[in-house]
Amino acid sequence: MALKKLDNIEIIVEDLDAVVAFFTELGMELEGRAEVEGTWAARLVGLEDQKVDIAMMRVPGDNGRVELAQYRDPDAIRSLPVNAPPHTLGIRRIMFSVDDIDDRIARLLAHGAELVGEVVEFEGSYKLAYLRGPEGILVALAQELG
Repeated sequence: MALKKLDNIEIIVEDLDAVVAFFTELGMELEGRAEVEGTWAARLVGLEDQKVDIAMMRVPGDNGRVELAQYRDPDAIRSLPVNAPPHTLGIRRIMFSVDDIDDRIARLLAHGAELVGEVVEFEGSYKLAYLRGPEGILVALAQELG
């Protein structure tokens, strides 16, 4: 039995439209939106009942996807402080490979993102940056050099 692929990563959000706009500006494409409810879905995640709006974002030309979910019922629970630092336990960031990191950073900053630290070069092979998007979501960008 083999692991075939990573299908998607889910991020629970409070403002689905704002986060969709952020990931769209990053360069992802909206694959689709849906409302998920019913006993089958609630049983899957171990809740008594649920109503969730989801948006599936995909990387153009790749299989990588991010599922954004906004719970309508029950209310989402905040487990970490907003803008938790990068060394907080748990999943902290998503990294994307880009072709022009400076352009992508400028576009995301204009869209309300914040640069977390500095843009740095790693051993002459990568240019790297961490950005904080809506709801404190950390996104790392990597541009291969040379």
